[in-house]
Amino acid sequence: MTATRPAPVIRPDTAQPLWMQAASAIAAMIADGSLPDGARLPAERELCQRLEISRVTLRKALQKLVADGRLTPSHGRGWYVGSGDAVAPARSEWPTTLESFSETALRMGLSSSSRVLRADVGPATIDEAEELSIAPGSPVLRLDRVRMLGGMPIAVDASCLPAALLPPPAEVAFERASLYELLAAAGHDPAFAETTIEARGADEEFADQVGVEVGSPVLVLRQLVCTAEERPVLSSSVRYAGDRYRLRTVFTRPQRPKA
Repeated sequence: MTATRPAPVIRPDTAQPLWMQAASAIAAMIADGSLPDGARLPAERELCQRLEISRVTLRKALQKLVADGRLTPSHGRGWYVGSGDAVAPARSEWPTTLESFSETALRMGLSSSSRVLRADVGPATIDEAEELSIAPGSPVLRLDRVRMLGGMPIAVDASCLPAALLPPPAEVAFERASLYELLAAAGHDPAFAETTIEARGADEEFADQVGVEVGSPVLVLRQLVCTAEERPVLSSSVRYAGDRYRLRTVFTRPQRPKA
């Protein structure tokens, strides 16, 4: 992206979704050579500022361009123009940014699907109500799914969220649907998540669901997903087969002031 080229205008007052406008704007810069083949895109923060969109919106636009073959993601390095034969994305590492399972699969070039174990609406318990900041007894959707990549079971995801934020369960194909996309479509874009990770051994039920040995390593990731306004919209506990999941992160050390 050249320094002299003005940022494309993203118009929130049109019928076209912002992420589609952003994808079209970036595609136009690829087409006119402002972003030549093999070039790395500017940092996501810079792109968000230039296009005046949120990171969630930008990510959706970038994923569309990946699906169209215009961009290639490289975990830890950024986004590159073109098919990226020289920039093969790492497939064994997972992101530290907030992504849905479907978004992660798309970024990795894999197909995602789910086997639904449970999808029903019932009154929130006291603990669920407190976590989601709703009144006890309010309707919540409890959704349990075996998550798969390329047909291979990877994890078991147990989610709970206010039923008022989604269409009725009978109208949603949870085998393919993304809760993040459904929430975003309803105006409740996930922005950040309070997360804890711990290790456990696989119990008999989990071992049978994903095809691992009882007692084998399991990574349990618990998240409370919130909007930018800090409203809780989704509570989830995801158990990953330990030999099929690796979390990559970066730790930084505070810099001491120079004398």
